[in-house]
Amino acid sequence: MIGRRGLLVVPALLASVPALLASGAALAKVPAAAQPISRLDLKWWRERHEAKLAELARVKPDLIWLGDSITMNFEHDGGAEWDRFNTVWKRYYSRYRPVNLGFSGDATSHLLWRQMHGELDGIAPKAAIILIGANNLGRLHWSVEDSVAGIDAVVAETRRRLPRTRVLLLSVLPSARTSWASEATIAINERLHMRYAGGEHALFQDVTAEFMRGQYLDRGLFYDPLLTPPEPPLHPTSEGMRRLSAAIEVNLAELMKA
Repeated sequence: MIGRRGLLVVPALLASVPALLASGAALAKVPAAAQPISRLDLKWWRERHEAKLAELARVKPDLIWLGDSITMNFEHDGGAEWDRFNTVWKRYYSRYRPVNLGFSGDATSHLLWRQMHGELDGIAPKAAIILIGANNLGRLHWSVEDSVAGIDAVVAETRRRLPRTRVLLLSVLPSARTSWASEATIAINERLHMRYAGGEHALFQDVTAEFMRGQYLDRGLFYDPLLTPPEPPLHPTSEGMRRLSAAIEVNLAELMKA
């Protein structure tokens, strides 16, 4: 049929308009934290993504770590004592033929995009460790509800693409950026604990205690204050990551038996 201005209007398309509008409305209700967002405009991010796709195809890992800069740091060993991350990685994970899928600056949305664009394709790891959410509470300033939805989306995408892989979901690590970020971190972890208590979709482990001294954050386990200029505690030192790795060792070993 011919519509106004002489345009061809296909009846099938007309019939689908309500469905398209409905799907658009549904998508609008999904927060940005739970929608895939790329960072391909960043050269290093694009090149790292491509390099990781090649590494995954070559290694065929039994273990993958999904995260942000806190995970990405595992690839680095520096001269300072606090900077010897790869030593920790080799000690706790090398036996599992692992691949590090941490990207600095990633929030839940960016990890979700990577999951949907090859990083979970063609592999069948025994276990996946997820540590994500810290950057949701930084410049993006996404709410507790939105951040939980984003973490849920990451877990769901992992389970959908890797149905035989067992998932270890870690709590968002404590920091000392702002009082709002600290309160939001606690609230997110409380909700994740309740949501994954049954362990059906993921085993949730709260590792907050590993970074605390009594009721207070152990600032000595974060390297940001050592930078020039110093920054608020956010990124664990290699000792902090050693403590985290030791804390999850038993659960990981159990998941790797599958």
